[in-house]
Formats: sequence, C-alpha cells, structure tokens
Amino acid sequence: MSRDEVTPKDVYLNRRQILAAMGIALVSLPRPAFAKEDVLTAKETVTGYNNFYEFGTEKEDPAQNAHTLRPKPWTIAVGGECAKPGTLSFEEFVQPFTPEERIYRLRCVEGWSMVIPWQGFPLGEALKRFEPTERAKYVAFQTLHDPEQMPGQKTSALQWPYVEGLRIDEALHPLAFLATGLYGEALPNQNGAPIRLVVPWKYGFKSIKSIVKITFTQTQPPTSWNLYAPREYGFYSNVNPAVDHPRWSQATERRLGEFFRRDTLMFNGYDTVAPLYAGMDLKADF
Repeated sequence: MSRDEVTPKDVYLNRRQILAAMGIALVSLPRPAFAKEDVLTAKETVTGYNNFYEFGTEKEDPAQNAHTLRPKPWTIAVGGECAKPGTLSFEEFVQPFTPEERIYRLRCVEGWSMVIPWQGFPLGEALKRFEPTERAKYVAFQTLHDPEQMPGQKTSALQWPYVEGLRIDEALHPLAFLATGLYGEALPNQNGAPIRLVVPWKYGFKSIKSIVKITFTQTQPPTSWNLYAPREYGFYSNVNPAVDHPRWSQATERRLGEFFRRDTLMFNGYDTVAPLYAGMDLKADF
C-alpha cells in the first residue's frame, strides 16, 4: 500500500468516534489516497469558500446566498440509453445504498485545493440500477434550474442550467462518488445539497452540484465551462500539472489553510485512474 492510501491512525480513530457519536453509520472501507501529509481542511473553510455560480461568482457568495435553495423535496430524473429510466425522489434514490465515508482531495482549476471527508455512495452503484445499454457511452448531469431558488441564474455568468458529463467508464470507476454529506452532516446548500458528484481526479468544476437529471447518451454531452471557454476548459479536465490553464500555471497549488504552495500531482494523486486514459494524448484531450 502506498503512502497516499493511508489515513493517519489518530485522525482516523478520532473521526470515527465523532461520527459514531452522531449516529452516522460507516462501513469498513479503505480511505483512498489520503496522504500522510494531508490534513482535513477546516469545516468552516469547506462550507464558506465555494464555487457555485448559481449563488454568486465570489467564493463567499454561496454561503451567504444559498439559504434560498430548498433541498427537500427533491427529485432526480434518470433516462436516456438505459433499460429502466425513471424519476425518483431523493429519498428513493439514496435509500438502497449503505452510506460510506471517503476522504478526497478537491483540486480547483484556480490553483487551490481542500481535503474533505464526504459521505455518500459510489456513482457506479447508482447508475447500474438503471441498466445502461451498450449504446450508453457517456453520462450527462444537470443541476436544478430555478432562478427563484438560485438567484445567480438570473445573470449571464454561465449558460443555465449547469451541465456536466463523464465518459461512462469514468462514471463507473470506483473513485467517482455521489456525495450527500460532509463532516458527518447533511450536505450544506452551498456545497451542492442535497446530492452532488465528486470526481476527485478532475478539477472541481466537474463535480456538479444539486443534481436533478442524469442521462445516458451515445455522444459526448455539452459541459458548462467548456461551452463558456472551450480553449480554457476541456471535456476531460483531469488534474494535469503539465497542462497549464491559458492564464496561469497548474504546476503547483495552495492547500487552503497552508501558507506554502505544493506540487500538483497528476490525476490529483489518484493514479489508479490512469488506465482509463491509456493511449490518449492528455495535452490534446485536456
């Protein structure tokens, strides 16, 4: 086992004791890619410093403005190239799954990163329940579109609703995760309540928030930031220190709560996903 797969024992035991006291059920799973030098980002930072343009373009805006979001009741429509399409309530969607805790690094394209303890379940487990057909090559995701709940959608900051997508083999990879909580609590509105995607080897904007629609498609779906600036934001958006953003280097990052910058790791340090991209030119397919 490599060092980036090990949680420090004191951190691990303390976290489990806290969650157990709160009545949060956990399963005994390896904590992927939690490096010895990684320290959990302060909860106040995780919940107070966000990119969620539906509630404003400044990092502090979502925490101030997301109280208008109503995460209950919530429905998720699943369709496209699958044998069992349907529209499910949030409770129906998450009920069949045993909650897991996973600690993932989140690396944002602007050059900052966090280490977050998420609760939720593997994306692949959810997708398989709808029996995608052989024609399903991609999975498209859509955020809620309701300008009354999400006042940022009244602006032209992006094309609304926010949309994202993964190749289906990426979506089925065990590291791809649907999060319903963090730090042992339900997902806060500003972090994408009630359910969001977490793709830890990609830049943070791929981890779409407040999902209401999932569609299996034959062709590559549009994605919001690629529509906004295709030269700056590719479809794959893998963390790659060798591919600079046109306006800044991606070679280093600053972990929030730390003073010094650190080297950016290929795939954000999650090397197990490398076989997904065998034979691809990751500078051309960025």
